[in-house]
Amino acid sequence: MQKTQESAETLGLQVLGWLVADEDLMPIFQGSTGVSEADIRARAADPQFLGAVLDFLMMDDAWVIRFCDAHSVPYERIMQARAALPGGEQVNWT
Repeated sequence: MQKTQESAETLGLQVLGWLVADEDLMPIFQGSTGVSEADIRARAADPQFLGAVLDFLMMDDAWVIRFCDAHSVPYERIMQARAALPGGEQVNWT
């Protein structure tokens, strides 16, 4: 499980770097999450924050496709990584 979380955190950091570099998407991320640039720097290694980064990316399939295509990542890897980070557990209500 530790290796899975580590690879999920690495992917979360890649997504965060991609967001920061995107002049159009970064303001949307900051506006929807309320994080400042200082918050991003301070929390970049926080698994819960990285989970929130992946949650944000998954809000729009086009964003997932853009990131995954740019980084040669399988589309389903984003959801798998999210599940490996705190708060990403699937809830079964049955």
